[in-house]
Amino acid sequence: MDKILNLGKYIFPLSFLLYVGLHLGKPEVGAAFVPDYIPFPFFWNYFTLVCILLFIVSAVIAKYDKLAYALMALYVILMGVLVHLPRAMGHELDVTAMSTNLDRERELEMVNFFRNIMVTGALLAFAKFVAKDKRVIG
Repeated sequence: MDKILNLGKYIFPLSFLLYVGLHLGKPEVGAAFVPDYIPFPFFWNYFTLVCILLFIVSAVIAKYDKLAYALMALYVILMGVLVHLPRAMGHELDVTAMSTNLDRERELEMVNFFRNIMVTGALLAFAKFVAKDKRVIG
């Protein structure tokens, strides 16, 4: 049973490959999440892609993994607070370009916000209880 449970330390960081695929395959979608007050949305889309890849590699090979989990937690909570929560309140949503109604979009953004909170908790737990390399942040 322990061998099966140990798979979690690989499955969790590897699940972030989905975001790598989204950032790479649909860069306009990732760029659309960059708030209007931040310039160069496509740069931030690709920069995020690289950061997520570095997180995955670090977590899987267990080098600087505690730092990687902590930084990824910071990124995820910032995305929740700075992107998804304002959009859930109706800000930054392009009403003219939406195929569904505004209420549905706001509901989806609130789900995204809550998901970010859950993932942040998991990342912090992994940093505390799973990470092996404690060189940078002890």
